[in-house]
Amino acid sequence: MIRKEIEINIPNGLEARPVALLVQVASRYECSIYVESEEKKVNAKSIMGMMSLGLASGEKIFVTAEGTDEQEAFDNIEKYLSSK
Repeated sequence: MIRKEIEINIPNGLEARPVALLVQVASRYECSIYVESEEKKVNAKSIMGMMSLGLASGEKIFVTAEGTDEQEAFDNIEKYLSSK
């Protein structure tokens, strides 16, 4: 299992389009992927769950990946969230 804090660097935060792209990235992998912000923990493969977080640029979240392809999944999600 990998669990690490990531800062969101997407200019407008996680609005509808960036959330949809994040869900697409997460959905490519078999492992379980969760995003935690404050008290909420949601499945990164759920567009409605991710939208409910309302994350802004500069916010820090925890991403957890667990499964056979967890490292590749985590690396690609971190790359996406850290891109400007």
